[in-house]
Amino acid sequence: MSTSSLHPHGVFCAALTPLDAKLGPDHARFVAHCRYLLSEGCDGIAMLGTTGEANSFSVAERTALLEAVVRDGIAPNRLLPGTGVAALSDTIALTRHALSVGVDTVVMLPPFYYKGVTDDGVYASYSEIVQRLGDARLKVVLYHIPQMSMQPISHALIERLRAAYPTTFVGIKDSSGDFANMTAMVERFPGFSVLTGADPLLLPLLRKGGAGCITATSNLVARDLAHVYRNFGKADDDAELAAAQARIVKARELVSRFSQMASLKALVAQRTGHAGWQRLRPPLESLPAPYLKELLANAGANAAAVA
Repeated sequence: MSTSSLHPHGVFCAALTPLDAKLGPDHARFVAHCRYLLSEGCDGIAMLGTTGEANSFSVAERTALLEAVVRDGIAPNRLLPGTGVAALSDTIALTRHALSVGVDTVVMLPPFYYKGVTDDGVYASYSEIVQRLGDARLKVVLYHIPQMSMQPISHALIERLRAAYPTTFVGIKDSSGDFANMTAMVERFPGFSVLTGADPLLLPLLRKGGAGCITATSNLVARDLAHVYRNFGKADDDAELAAAQARIVKARELVSRFSQMASLKALVAQRTGHAGWQRLRPPLESLPAPYLKELLANAGANAAAVA
């Protein structure tokens, strides 16, 4: 599904970012990963988010990676880059750059360094960004991840932003894990795309009228998530739907046992045969050898169980 429609919907992968030997983004490997994810059924790639280690990269590194992806043939309307950072001017620069390469929908964190900021302050930041850009093409998916940003996005703030900029603020990624919050937004904001950040919640959220997901485990189980998205209306006893949902839940549990990003990278390294996939930029760390051994053993057991 294209993100160029007013309301993004579907399965979007919160894509991992492979690193080269100097711990910079590996452009060629990332493009190959994007192609793989799309071939597995993802509707789009939510690149440079939390799972993609975006806040460990500079503005220049982020813009270069996005340019590489578009230059190498990934359609801009399949991309949802993260452009929200702590500095207002950098958020504006990243968002303007995305628009300049043909990407019109971005995922935007609220400013997150200062704590205890009011809704008025967060509204002022988002409003300033939209006004300075002055581009009618821009569509923003808000990013609610309070456990990381410590800056929640309230329903009152969403209502205010939608009233002021009805064609700009088109959705939200809710990574809080709070299903009641997601369903409340679906009910309160008709036509607003509520996308879960938790893979196992895709099925129940779709049945409540949600728009889809932007998730980390889709790096591993994109095909199953795509199946759920396209078949969520079937009964719970539908064998294929139930099996896909079970694999999604198992995969999420698998990568949540240890550090999620390190676990995901280790499993992608195993799938691709490229050990370099295991690299993370400090302060994040790769899995210690005993954890890696246990992760791979558990992954093997999961695969055998569903074979």
